Amino acid sequence: MTHLFDTNSCVDHLRRGQAANITVRLVAAAAGSVVLCSVVVAELLYGAHRSSRKQQNLSQVQLFFRQFQSLPFDDRAADEYGRIRAHLAGLGMLIGPNDLLIASIALANGLTLVTHNTREFSRIPGLKLEDWQ
Repeated sequence: MTHLFDTNSCVDHLRRGQAANITVRLVAAAAGSVVLCSVVVAELLYGAHRSSRKQQNLSQVQLFFRQFQSLPFDDRAADEYGRIRAHLAGLGMLIGPNDLLIASIALANGLTLVTHNTREFSRIPGLKLEDWQ
């Protein structure tokens, strides 16, 4: 595994399908090289539950999840979280709480985060980013 998908990357793939640049990159990626994490799974489930097409979207995301390993927020990620949050708080540049959890999981597992939200994530020292959109 080399890449962790952020929620916005998943949404772009799910909404636009074959028309999305991210889908082209995903299809070309080596099997097992792209993973999700529990925070991204939670955000996608939240979006599906809030949508006007709840059952259809829940089915779509559940099918999508089957393609990927999902990494948990564990003690290694918690260590990264504490370090990153203290650093960003000291700079007065905190990011969203879920984004902080996702970045912590990426760092703890040595993964490159695939996201379109590079402005916020670029504040985190050492976090490798790629924007596949």
